[in-house]
Amino acid sequence: QSQLVESGGGLVQAGGSLRLSCVASELPFSRYHMGWFSEAPGKEREFVAGITRAGESTHYADSVKGRFTISADNAKNTLYLDMTNLKPEDSAVYYCAARFGYYSTAAKWYDYWGQGTQVTVSS
Repeated sequence: QSQLVESGGGLVQAGGSLRLSCVASELPFSRYHMGWFSEAPGKEREFVAGITRAGESTHYADSVKGRFTISADNAKNTLYLDMTNLKPEDSAVYYCAARFGYYSTAAKWYDYWGQGTQVTVSS
């Protein structure tokens, strides 16, 4: 059964950094587009960053451009999100997701989801 497992979340002060990881199992990583999404209390799940299959290109939400970096290690079947200069408004549960079809930044089109990892940024 295909599975995505996130880790790396935690509590950090504003201006700090975190690295989120997402390990994929039973899922041929290089054949999927991958994305990171966030969901804050009372808000809809929203796109944070995405990477096309085989790492051809990356995309970011305007709110994280220049601060977050998405990358993938296909040999390890692992997706990363390097988060720097964190702000309190970045606090949310972060999910990684995989999509087999054409690339999209819309959460509703993703086929597989992890369980999420909590990121809390204190001011």
